[in-house]
Formats: sequence, structure tokens, C-alpha cells
Amino acid sequence: MLRSFEDVEIVGEGSNGSEAVELIEREKPDLALLDLQMPELDGLSVVRLLRKDATPLVAFVTAYDEYAVRAFELNAVDYLLKPVESARLRQTLNRAHERLEQADFRSKEASHLRAAAADYEASIQPDYLERIPVRERSEIILLPVQNIASVVADGELLHITTATNEHYSINYRLKELETRLNPAKFTRLSRGTIVNIEMISRVSPMPGGTFVVTLTNNQKLPASRLQSRILRDSLLSM
Repeated sequence: MLRSFEDVEIVGEGSNGSEAVELIEREKPDLALLDLQMPELDGLSVVRLLRKDATPLVAFVTAYDEYAVRAFELNAVDYLLKPVESARLRQTLNRAHERLEQADFRSKEASHLRAAAADYEASIQPDYLERIPVRERSEIILLPVQNIASVVADGELLHITTATNEHYSINYRLKELETRLNPAKFTRLSRGTIVNIEMISRVSPMPGGTFVVTLTNNQKLPASRLQSRILRDSLLSM
């Protein structure tokens, strides 16, 4: 269908999310059509992993009408419902042309898409995460959530430390990640720190009624006064 439009040049096609990231960053297309549900990485994970300077315009593709939430209308170029009709695809291409005429569209698109991903995930209340895709040089690692010891916020970055003291960083908001982690497995220590409850090995009282928590990987992390009280009530009583 895309080949039937004279103003379209197809520069690549990926069969899964990992291939999509590699293709987009190599080819730097003007527009990417991303399915929301793909093997390995879904469409939203692809958006989050893309470098800002390589983020194209994006139109999400889905078979489910309930996924076509207002966030896409506001922040993505468009969303397409399967089966995609030629006239509807033409509208999407026209919208892409309009945005391409705007100055510095790539940096604007990156921030818009991250906002769309956050709004979408908040609206559908997804299942708890089992794996988190993280970048390590040119590779994408699927990090099992059960191996995560702690997550510490640093501005727009989240620093993840595993049970074996491996370190990764992702671009994500701590508040949004918290909603996707099982609260029976993870708890906050402070405004900027989440830890795996099963990896808490020691809780040391500090002056002022706070705690320092030691994890099985020997990380020592302070708990705020409020969270120390919550820990005392939930974990330190029988």
C-alpha cells in the first residue's frame, strides 16, 4: 500500500521491536509506522529506546480501537487501525508532510512521543512488567525485573542496579515505572528510590527515626522519614 504512493520511499522493514530500533537509527527515516504489539519490544519501548537525534515522526498501528487513545492524537503523528485503508493511510502521510515542514522536528517529536507513551500506559493500566529493555552500547538487553535490586532517579534518568551489581540507565520517570512494578515486590525508600523487597537484607535505624536499608548486593540506601514509618509497619512487624 505504501509503495502505491509516489511521495513514499520505503527504507526498511523490521519484524520485531529490536530490529525497528536498529533500522530507524541507521536509516533515520522521516516517518516510522510502529505496531503497538511486536515481538521482543513493543512500539512504546521502541520509542523510549531511540536516541533523540534519531527519533522520526511516528504513526502507531493497532488492531484495537481502545488503544487509539487521545494521547496519540496529541503527541504522535497519527494512529492507524487495522485493517489499514488506503485513504486513511494517505491522511497519515499528509499529516507527516505537515510536521516535516516544521523546524527541528526530530527533537520536538522525541519529547512528544515520550509524553504519548506515558499517557498511553497510564490510560490502559498495563500488566506488571516482567522485563525492562535497556541499551548497552549498540545492543538492547531485556533485563528481568526480578533481577533488579534498586532503581534510583537522577533527573530524567533512572539508574538501575541488579542483584549482581550490574548498572544500567534508562530514560523514564520513576513515578511511571512504579505503577508498572508489582507493589508486592517493590517498595519506595524515598522520593527518588525504589528497591526490590526480596533483596532487603538489613534495616539499620538512624537518628531521627529513619532507616538505612542494606540490600543483598551490599548497596546501602537511605529511607525517608515517611517511608521508614511505612517500612516499620509493613516489613518490620509480625
